[in-house]
Amino acid sequence: MLILAIDTALDACAAAVLDTSAGGVIAQESQAMKRGHAEALMPLIARVMKASGIAFAALDRVAATTGPGSFTGLRVGLSAARGIALAAGKPVVGVTTLTAFAAPIVSESSEHPVISAVDARHEHVYFQMLGGDGSSLIKATVAPIAEAVAASRFGAPHLVGNAAKILADRWPADAPPPFKIDQQAAPDIAWVAWLGAAVNPESSPARPYYLRAPDAKPPKNPLSGAPQPPAS
Repeated sequence: MLILAIDTALDACAAAVLDTSAGGVIAQESQAMKRGHAEALMPLIARVMKASGIAFAALDRVAATTGPGSFTGLRVGLSAARGIALAAGKPVVGVTTLTAFAAPIVSESSEHPVISAVDARHEHVYFQMLGGDGSSLIKATVAPIAEAVAASRFGAPHLVGNAAKILADRWPADAPPPFKIDQQAAPDIAWVAWLGAAVNPESSPARPYYLRAPDAKPPKNPLSGAPQPPAS
């Protein structure tokens, strides 16, 4: 199976082509960035596809990260993935950033639980907790940092994600310390590709994965309290 994977959900713009029959990624590129994904993504994808030697029509599937992450960034990646999939006549699937962060650790069958966490700002994090065997201990949610670190009751975890250090800095002093703190700005694009190859398109849609409403809201009419209509 040939997979084009795309990630713009957090602080990177990345793409990779995975050939599962060859057992690995055959081309990839990742650029660290907080803004500018829209301008950088399509040229980056073009370079990756050229390096892979694979035509878009030869792809079997397109995968993209769905969040949690930047409202603007993840929509850039999802729009590109949908457009490429539509033009190539191929299915498109979504992979959450929390799952992508945890995947390489779970693949090693660690005896330690894994907490993948993304900074949600305002003293909150998006997080999920898995057993070392991949079993679900705490489903993906958004919660105050204090509630997230209460997961220390499950034992010393492997913390991963762009909020790994946030949790480590607030870890309870009377709890076993984290087994490992793996601060990452964005998930490994190779693992986004492998997850994209493994998921069921019917149960893994390529649409934004929101655990809470976006911070940006339409302005309200000060007289009626209702959202103002767009200017004509």
